[in-house]
Amino acid sequence: MRKNFIKLAGLALVLAMSGCGLLNDKIDETKTWSAAKLYSEARDEMDNGNWERAVPLFERLESRYPFGNYALQAQMEVAYAHYRAADQPQALAAAERFIKLHPNHPNVDYMYYLRGLINFNDRSGLFDFISQQDMTERDPKATREAFDSFKLLVERFPNSAYTPDAIARLKYLVNAMAQYEVHVANYYFRRGAYVAAANRAQLAVKEYRDAPAVEEALFLMVRSYDALGMNDLRDDANRVFKTNYPDSVFLRGGREKRDAWWKLW
Repeated sequence: MRKNFIKLAGLALVLAMSGCGLLNDKIDETKTWSAAKLYSEARDEMDNGNWERAVPLFERLESRYPFGNYALQAQMEVAYAHYRAADQPQALAAAERFIKLHPNHPNVDYMYYLRGLINFNDRSGLFDFISQQDMTERDPKATREAFDSFKLLVERFPNSAYTPDAIARLKYLVNAMAQYEVHVANYYFRRGAYVAAANRAQLAVKEYRDAPAVEEALFLMVRSYDALGMNDLRDDANRVFKTNYPDSVFLRGGREKRDAWWKLW
């Protein structure tokens, strides 16, 4: 019995080793590739839109040849590939890693720009305005992070090739954040929480003075104070509103038209 058990155990071991051998029979064709070859093949995958196939090639390049320009370029390419593959967490992690490890790299301005783009295109942020989702349910975190990234780029690299586009996006982001505050204020107003509505609208006016959404925020302040019976604050807000927006759409058509407009929300 003991001999049979030993034989069976030995046979199992042989089969296990054979199985491992079979698993290892798959040869890694990139094993002998140079850094230039790995980079070239990875770039070809990128050019063909094969982002998921490009990433492991860049990662192998970096791990096998950690020193030199190819490794640094691979780190940047990995961030971009993850971004194009819509893998936001991995893209952000790769961009942050490069910025942290190479703050003085000649192309670090691009990584700030890419980090902004990754957050800018976050579909859970504020940019899909045609969605049926309630705007108050959206998290403005990605918007603010995109704003911070673009702002750092503009401040630290004013002559960067990416700065003009970053400035244009900053303008959009400012109004997006202001519009978010207005949507939240309107959410409170429709539910009769007039104090919260007035405070949120006032926040939009104070923090985003040049944003187009301020017009709506001021109008909302007037209506909130009016609902609260706070006539002095209502009149002050109304004076500022009419002074800055004398031709506002909210002033045309009388109270009935304005009320009808609000019901659309």
